[in-house]
This record gives sequence, structure tokens and C-alpha cells, in this order.
Amino acid sequence: MDEAEARARALARIEAAAAAPRGDARPRDCGYFDIHVDRNGSWFYRGTPINRASLVRLFSTVLERDEAGAYWLTTPAERGCITVEDAPFLAVELDRRGEGRGQALIFRTNVGDFVTADAAHPLRVETDPATQEPRPYILVRNRLEARLARPVFYALVELGSEERTGDAVRFGVWSMGIFFPLDRAEDAP
Repeated sequence: MDEAEARARALARIEAAAAAPRGDARPRDCGYFDIHVDRNGSWFYRGTPINRASLVRLFSTVLERDEAGAYWLTTPAERGCITVEDAPFLAVELDRRGEGRGQALIFRTNVGDFVTADAAHPLRVETDPATQEPRPYILVRNRLEARLARPVFYALVELGSEERTGDAVRFGVWSMGIFFPLDRAEDAP
């Protein structure tokens, strides 16, 4: 069996396990699955892109992140660790419903999830230490975040306003009655 065939069989096994119904048995720990998610939200198996959107979507539904920050694909039958370069998902679209403090900011991810910025799904912005550029994220579910694509972040900034929070004036956005700062606290006047 050549390398491509072995890779296809192994990926098909993981896909079948992910699609299997959940039972009461604890999944078998398989170690490392050799799946990598790059900083652009693209998924790879043994260095080869996974081009089937339906397969990436399926894997995204069984993705978990533990308390230590490790990423796992946990199927009913198997559990294996994967590597994620930045965030496992990418927010590729922003929709605004309403206006002002009551507006809802809804993000669509590269795997088809929709998430509204709210108390359970906060927005946060880090600063890249090397470039000093903002790195914005939204919590999708259970410690799994989506990094906002640059055009999505620019659209978000266009909706921003300055608001007094405590003793400082911060720049950010409102969603579901919550103000999410987009600037760095140390930059606030």
C-alpha cells in the first residue's frame, strides 16, 4: 500500500469514527492523529490539505479543547490529539442585526457555525507580540475560538464607538447589551 492510500484509509477511519453514534463506552486514546489546523483555519492530514468541506465540518463538531489547552478530536470510538497553530476556526463573515447597544453581532465561521457575541461568546483582542497588530477572537463553544479574518475585523471596527468604562474611555462594539473593547486597555486615555 502506498503512502497516499494509507493516508486515505487512516483519514476514512477517523471520519467513520466521528460519524458513529455516541455510546456509553469511553473512546480509545489513539495518541496523535497527525491533523494540523493552520492559522488560516485550513485543516491538514499528514501535511496534505483536507479539501472536503463536509469532512472538515464533521471533524469540527467533535473537536474539544482541554483545560491545559490541548486540542482533541473525540469520537464515540476514538480520541486523538491534533495541533492547532492559532485558533481552530476562522470568522469569515459578520452580520449586524439592530443598532446601538441592543444590536446583535453574528459571526459565521469557516466551518459553518454561527455565533452571536454575547456573555457566553465574548469577543477579545490580543496583540501580536512580533507585529503589534491586533488578533481578535470570538469564543465559539467550550474553549474553542475563531480568529476574526482581517476583513471581518475591519467591518467590526467600522461599527465601533468610544464608551466610558470605569475611569477610562474605550473603543469597542456593543452586542446583546454588552460592550466589548477592541482597543488595548493600556492605550485607553
